[in-house]
Amino acid sequence: MYALAVHGGAGALPRTPLSRAREAEYSQGLAAALLAGQRLLERDGSALDAVEAAVMALEDQALFNAGRGAVLTSDGTVELDAAIMGGTGLRAGAVALVRRTRNPVQLARRVLEDCPHVFLAGDAADRYAAERGLPAVPNEYFITPHRQAQLAALRAPFALAGAPAAAQPPPATIDEPPLGTVGAVARDHSGALAAATSTGGIAGKRPGRIGDSPVIGAGTYADDQSCAVSTTGHGEWFLRTVQAYDIAARLRYGGYSLEAAVEEAIMQRLPRLGAAGGLIAVDREARIVIRHNTPAMFRASVRSGEEARIHVY
Repeated sequence: MYALAVHGGAGALPRTPLSRAREAEYSQGLAAALLAGQRLLERDGSALDAVEAAVMALEDQALFNAGRGAVLTSDGTVELDAAIMGGTGLRAGAVALVRRTRNPVQLARRVLEDCPHVFLAGDAADRYAAERGLPAVPNEYFITPHRQAQLAALRAPFALAGAPAAAQPPPATIDEPPLGTVGAVARDHSGALAAATSTGGIAGKRPGRIGDSPVIGAGTYADDQSCAVSTTGHGEWFLRTVQAYDIAARLRYGGYSLEAAVEEAIMQRLPRLGAAGGLIAVDREARIVIRHNTPAMFRASVRSGEEARIHVY
């Protein structure tokens, strides 16, 4: 039996509700990513292949905060982070501060497969991508007019107050759908688990900032003995709580069910810390659990012999 879940971010509801047409675009984007992974699982493909394919599909859609269409740093450029992990043998690959590699999750997979290290960052990561023959693009490829307008909106209050143009804007609620990351978790027919996560980070972030998404155990984790997890939300808090590994540890050492572990972490522990976000998880029995303590989370899931479930709100 296989199981697959994907997410496109969790956060506050936009001040102006999405039009039906816009909501349909997001639903279609989630459906396309889910189908990309599901097709592989149905052909007895691996969980690793499925989560990589699903996340690449999301990176290639300008709707989501990953790959093309990712949020901008305070200097108007894009810096991308991604990670992928297989639960068999705890193999993992991660990259951060990527600026030229078209699909950061694909680069993370190459790190997992071919590199003696787990984590590469910055220009060195982009150079490694070139060595492995992965598609490269100029940084401008990732930048969209929508994200430029978003950064301008963040800067506006500082400009009015006479602050320097390069002043670092704080996190703000943007009039758009949920912010965060994209990710996928899967269980294949053999029982192997995998997770992948990719992000542009926080709009207006300081260049060089790295969140939880590429950090193994914080935003991404998979262990065949417990579960696979991909998170989205306040990255600094997911880093501090080592959130993805915390879920797996509750199963492996605490005897929790997946549902109980996720419920306690997302609905109790994180809110007590003032943290917001959500996660998708699947265990070795192909149970899928999706939770968020934010008003909205873009998510979709499917299991063998069942209809796909897709939700925007």
